[in-house]
Amino acid sequence: MNTATHSIDPRDKAEILAQALPYIRRFHGKTMVIKYGGNAMTDPALQKAFAEDVVLLKLVGIKPIVVHGGGPQIDEALNRLGKKGTFIQGMRVTDEETMEVVEWVLGGEVQQDIVGLINAAGGKAVGLTGRDGGLIRARKLRLADKDDPSKEHDIGQVGEIDSIDPGVVQALQDDAFIPVISPIGFGAHNESYNINADLVASKLAEVLKAEKLLMLTNIKGVLDKEGQLLTELTARRIDELVEDGTISGGMLPKIAGAIDAAKCGVNAVHIVDGRVPHVLLLEILTDQAFGTMIRSH
Repeated sequence: MNTATHSIDPRDKAEILAQALPYIRRFHGKTMVIKYGGNAMTDPALQKAFAEDVVLLKLVGIKPIVVHGGGPQIDEALNRLGKKGTFIQGMRVTDEETMEVVEWVLGGEVQQDIVGLINAAGGKAVGLTGRDGGLIRARKLRLADKDDPSKEHDIGQVGEIDSIDPGVVQALQDDAFIPVISPIGFGAHNESYNINADLVASKLAEVLKAEKLLMLTNIKGVLDKEGQLLTELTARRIDELVEDGTISGGMLPKIAGAIDAAKCGVNAVHIVDGRVPHVLLLEILTDQAFGTMIRSH
């Protein structure tokens, strides 16, 4: 038990629990998609806190679904094989050999670690890739050159989502299980595709009409030019921030996915700081803002 919790007066503890009640009531039976990545995924104390949060959400009647990334783990595995990762416009070039590594790192190692953590915290997690139950159908991503749109880059087995069939996820979450999904899709000829995990989480939240999409990152949220946290954003405000360069780099796919999800019926999208212990509980069951909330309008 955390020493900080020990020092809380029992009456204060009861008060804290009582404050969570309206949120538990409001979100009971609702689906929440959680994109798990960054420090939260590599720091043992944060891993444990994350697993406990997911189990607690499930126990109070919320339906969590975890979608995970694994860029650093893929890089590490490729290095062990003496293979250097190459990137074009921020996207990993994925030849056949790299795709095999991606599959066993994401669909094997990383996924099973997360499943194990959740099970150790008292939950019942089940690992899935896009192949299971025909969950994620994908096609080859056509990457246009950012300077010359008529030119296309071939980045191998990197995919974009054709369709998501959430049947297998719904069957699991209607029971006592917590789905843990690796962002690997399959194509018309049963070929595998590596897909951006932020996009998989966003699309899944859309298809399931999730109450919330929560994206764990290594920053406080979306920051303005002065480094101040922007606690709430609309689609229009985001366009302005992209235009003036405030939002750039790896934040772009996150934001693009977040806006799509918000426009397609997900009530709220939160980009939250995964470096804060128990950030999921703090974001969902208290009125404190621990990141940036994105709404469609």
